[in-house]
Amino acid sequence: MDSLKAEIAAVAARIVVEEGQEYGPAKHRAVKQMGLPGRTALPDNDAVEEAVIDYISLFYAETQPGELRALRRLALTWMQRLASFRPHLGGGVWHGNATRLSDIYIQLFCDDCKSAEIALIDHGVRYIARTITGFHGAPVEALSLNAFCPDLNDMTAIHLLVYDHDDVRGALRPDAKGRTPRGDLAAVQALLHDQGT
Repeated sequence: MDSLKAEIAAVAARIVVEEGQEYGPAKHRAVKQMGLPGRTALPDNDAVEEAVIDYISLFYAETQPGELRALRRLALTWMQRLASFRPHLGGGVWHGNATRLSDIYIQLFCDDCKSAEIALIDHGVRYIARTITGFHGAPVEALSLNAFCPDLNDMTAIHLLVYDHDDVRGALRPDAKGRTPRGDLAAVQALLHDQGT
């Protein structure tokens, strides 16, 4: 990676950690903050993720593990509530580079894609439905809500990405780094056990 892309990744990482922005918007803000042309080549998400890990280790090494544990516990609570929809945790909370400002991303794999939405309505959960880009680049319905995180004493955004039941096979293929890109209930419980919770 060239030095300019590395610098953009570093600035984007600060924005991700300090402001809770997603990688894409953070890269564009970094370019703008650095006074670079809008068409500047951006680093890939892996470069930003590495920069986020470096930034956390430099500035948040003492607090981030507890914040990550709190987010994983909240994610587990929601995964247990939605167990019938085969929930899988993804994103920074799964990979271990989330902080208190990070959103939680849970993928649901349903026989009927509307059933998750109906379950939220039945339980009186307020949410916003929208369409976003999913893990294969195809549009996917996202049900976004805010939930209180007791361990952080703050509200946390949770995004439920609703997929067809058969999509679960492709969802578990290792990513470019050879990592499992998301984990089910048992995997999240194991992560928390490993963290001493």
